[in-house]
Amino acid sequence: MFRRAVHWTGAVSVSNPLALTQAYAGRFAALGGLVHSGDARSLHRVDPHWRVDTTGGPVDARDVVVALGPWAPDVLSPLGIRLPLAVERGYHLHFRAERHAALSRPVLDAENGYYFAPMEQGIRITTGAEFAERDAPPTPVQFDRLLPAARGLFALGEPVEPQPWMGARPCFADSRPVIGPAPRHQGLWLAYGHGHWGLTLGPATGRLIAEMITGNTPFCDPAPYSADRFADLSRKARLAHSTASSRP
Repeated sequence: MFRRAVHWTGAVSVSNPLALTQAYAGRFAALGGLVHSGDARSLHRVDPHWRVDTTGGPVDARDVVVALGPWAPDVLSPLGIRLPLAVERGYHLHFRAERHAALSRPVLDAENGYYFAPMEQGIRITTGAEFAERDAPPTPVQFDRLLPAARGLFALGEPVEPQPWMGARPCFADSRPVIGPAPRHQGLWLAYGHGHWGLTLGPATGRLIAEMITGNTPFCDPAPYSADRFADLSRKARLAHSTASSRP
């Protein structure tokens, strides 16, 4: 039982983020947009354009936006762009409710570090952050620690899935994404590193990057999100790599 609680009356939530994303894609296609599947790691320069290989053949464009979250380095590192991105991993598991229990809004148990969230798949429990390499094996030990408290607070039934699933959240140390032109690459734009707020900040990021690409006046100052804020750090990293490579 909670000793104290804060009710945020203006908070909103989404019960199926995948369905929302698919609806965005469907709306884009209905407006005349084209959706292709391909390997983003094939991105390369074919002057004066960028090219990526898709199942429908190569696609060329003057401007390209890399919005790949924790997988952005897979595309950017071969191009010499290495920004100090880290990954917070989080685990999720859906449960059925028992005894006609119902939940109408997300609830945070701050003392024990987890969320309840009513989703179409069931009652979702999300854990706190785990700092680990993006592709390291999952270690969902947090569930063993939090489930006794969660079951004491809400009538959880059996899990919907046999195992928890894991998400990787791309984070920069200053808790701001990179939104804007890539250093040293004409026509290459970056939009990643939103941490836990990717779904929330996605529409604003899309608007900002579109306004920058088209030369319109941005609705907010893009300077705080520039990749150039890491320029000194990148120079030091390149210098250290060069020095290490030159040693016998």
